[in-house]
Amino acid sequence: MNVLKIAAFSDGDSGGNPAGVVLCETLPDGQEMQAVAADVGFSETAFAALEEGGEIWRVRYFSPESEVPFCGHATIALGAALAEKFGPKKYMLRLNDAEISVEGEPAEDQYAAALQSPPTRSEPLDEAEIEATLALFGYTRAQLDENIPPARMHGGADHYIVALKNRNDLSAMNYSLNSGRQFMKNRDLVTIMFVWQEDEKHFHARNAFASGGVLEDPATGAAAAAFSGYLRDINWPHGAKITIIQGEDMGSRSVITADIGDDVRSSIRISGATRRMVA
Repeated sequence: MNVLKIAAFSDGDSGGNPAGVVLCETLPDGQEMQAVAADVGFSETAFAALEEGGEIWRVRYFSPESEVPFCGHATIALGAALAEKFGPKKYMLRLNDAEISVEGEPAEDQYAAALQSPPTRSEPLDEAEIEATLALFGYTRAQLDENIPPARMHGGADHYIVALKNRNDLSAMNYSLNSGRQFMKNRDLVTIMFVWQEDEKHFHARNAFASGGVLEDPATGAAAAAFSGYLRDINWPHGAKITIIQGEDMGSRSVITADIGDDVRSSIRISGATRRMVA
């Protein structure tokens, strides 16, 4: 099985989040895809096969430990792979629970891609859940940015969002992988996203991904889409576009751009550069 290795949301010739991409004639069974994803070892691997009729690609995503309903960075990597093999255009994708699209195009000597996420939604966290989340990471209420209250957010998958008012507190994010895995699985969460706002349109983020067996993700397009939808829900002055810098504290700086429409719960456009990785 040929696995393409592509870093999505890269910062020039470095950074980004590595994803596996497998273009198949037909999708293997779930156990085989899970085994391949575990062997690749990236936070996600996307498997795609053209459906009968030749207009829609069926896509499934696997982390090293589990299947996830939607993965943004692997979709960006998939868009780059499809554009390189079949040409730059919009590709329609059928996921387990949604239908989305991705576009890829040449960008210098690499490829860039943009996806349209599934619809977004969000709801505030109650006090008990806030306290439980803070306890997992060793934070206190005094460290929270009250302008962006903790919430459960969705953009193809479910995440928690916690905003911190100090950049150093974001850098200090730490937790037990085993405790985080149980916490997230009990709540059907894919990641827990922490952000610090540099200004109204620029955010720095870290994403704990224990549900997939990964301590931290260097770029998380699905969480970026959900977060953008959440900002729209709370009437944040985003000016229709935000930039999220992720992975800096891991030494893998990633750049995610989100275009935010006005319609509540509508799709978010997530875009970024990619780079091929040495096998």
